[in-house]
Amino acid sequence: MRAPVEPASLVERALAGERVAIAKLLSLVEQGGDDARRAVALLHPHTGRAWSVGVTGAPGAGKSTLTDRLVARLRADGAEVGVLAVDPSSPFSGGAILGDRVRMQEHSTDPGVFIRSMATRGHLGGLALATPQAVRVLDAVGKAWVVVETVGVGQVEVEIAKQADTTVVVVNPGWGDAVQAAKAGLLEIADVFVVNKADRPGTAEAVRDLEGMLELAPANRWRPPIVRTVATTGEGIDDLYDAIARHRDHMERDGRLQARRRARVRAELQTIVAERLLARAAALTGGKEFEALVDDVVQGRRDPYDAADALLGER
Repeated sequence: MRAPVEPASLVERALAGERVAIAKLLSLVEQGGDDARRAVALLHPHTGRAWSVGVTGAPGAGKSTLTDRLVARLRADGAEVGVLAVDPSSPFSGGAILGDRVRMQEHSTDPGVFIRSMATRGHLGGLALATPQAVRVLDAVGKAWVVVETVGVGQVEVEIAKQADTTVVVVNPGWGDAVQAAKAGLLEIADVFVVNKADRPGTAEAVRDLEGMLELAPANRWRPPIVRTVATTGEGIDDLYDAIARHRDHMERDGRLQARRRARVRAELQTIVAERLLARAAALTGGKEFEALVDDVVQGRRDPYDAADALLGER
């Protein structure tokens, strides 16, 4: 059995551009634990340069093909790109990685692109905590852009997508799709809307629905543009890139970027604290002392709040 690699050695090799070390670091932060904490501490001084783009929307909206085309556009400028494909439902990331590489064959052998699938590994923070750490890894090793693609529009996916500097929400033509996006909470987090598969009937209606919803939304200094794309052919990808670039310029000039990133760190710290408190609660609510307190409540010698105070040492 091989001895575990020290986080410091992994970080040094990853910062030098070694892809195997980068992959191992990403696995480390997914799993969590003390080694992950040490690695993040060493990486943190090298972060803060990448621009992150969250791509989310309903399953089947064409997010993966759109991401593939967007990566190609970013690479056309010579920028290094990291891609995180986030799947909260899959316990096995190996098969997902294979799927991503089939889907992104053009980029899988490109040394300027690093593609990684992420699935929850069961630690308490789950993907909500692992994803920002994975973004940090890719940021620290020199990826100028990090694209985070989610598989659907569940609570976890929406939470992850809104952690990005720019959030792209993808919908398709067809009755009710834009309405469903609003119901999923995507209207509130979108910086750019994409109506993909825009060669299909119903595109104009989908755009009109989104524009109507934006009219009803609270006034904001940034109004999300609506971009029409046909990802399978590459149509509209330059327009999408331009919309993201305009949003980036707006955020940097407006001073809102720092506010957004501060809010993101604030949420991350809350998640870390919650994870630790949950771990502490799990440790406290087991063993003989806890069972004795349960008996006290059952027998009427204590009420539940008094028992909880005793367990927490507050009385």
